[in-house]
Formats: sequence, C-alpha cells, structure tokens
Amino acid sequence: MNTRAERERPLSEQLHPMAPHHLPFYLAPGSGVDTLMVVMGIFLIGTVLWVGTLYWKLHSLPERMAHKSQKLQFEFVAVLGLISLFTHMHIFWVAGLLLALIDLPDFGTPLRSIAGSVERIADATPSEAGDVVAESQSDAGAGIPPTGKSGPAKEKEHSHV
Repeated sequence: MNTRAERERPLSEQLHPMAPHHLPFYLAPGSGVDTLMVVMGIFLIGTVLWVGTLYWKLHSLPERMAHKSQKLQFEFVAVLGLISLFTHMHIFWVAGLLLALIDLPDFGTPLRSIAGSVERIADATPSEAGDVVAESQSDAGAGIPPTGKSGPAKEKEHSHV
C-alpha cells in the first residue's frame, strides 16, 4: 500500500487522499509566507498614500488657482480652504472655488488716483489751481504731490497737533 518514500515524507507535506494534487496559487504554502497577502498589503499602503495625495491636491485647488492668477481675494480663498479643512463643511471649499474662479473688479487703483488728485487740488492755493490742474494732466495721475506748498488741508492737519 504505502511505499517507503511516502512513509518517510514529513507529516506537513502529506496531503489528504481526497485533496486535489494541484492547489491554486493563492493558497499559502506550508512554509507560512503568504505572498498574495504581502503584495496586497503593499498595494493597500500605496493606494492609501496615493488617495491622500490626491485629496490634498484637490483640497488646495482653489488656493492654487487664486495664487496662479494673482487674484485680489487670494487670502480670503486661503482662509475658506482652511475653514473647510478644519470644519469638514464642504460649502466653504465650494465658496473658495467660486471666489477663485471669479475676477473681482479692481476698485482700489482708480479710487487711489482720484484721492491723490483731490489731495493735490486741495493743497493748491486758488491762484495756483490752474497750474495744479495742468500739472495733473501732464502727470496723468502719477500721484506726485506738490513740493513745499501747504494749502488749507495741510493747515487743518497741523492745527490739531
């Protein structure tokens, strides 16, 4: 019945008589090293790192868009991104994305130009008003104040000191 070679095999190598002689590759061998589990563990770690990186890139998308296009509202978009990160409320992220996509008009530059022109006109004396207007037209809003002339606005500033 049993040959001598079958009797001398170790107990761990003996197969049950009803077991198939060819086992599938995914079953762990008798040595205890499960190759498929090691491969799946490495794959799982890599996938978690990749999904985390993808999440961070997606989360910082509005901030990168606003920074790249030199938007005025960059800081506001960055704060909305941080709020959405810490509160887990996606509406802040959506609001930051919309703000990063919208171009807000630049009201500051024309208003500064108007303020500079009005200040130069206020500093001029009535007899020199024509000279200041001509000078402001030639400077084209450069914002250069008149030199050494103090008008009513300057006297008003120094009166409370």
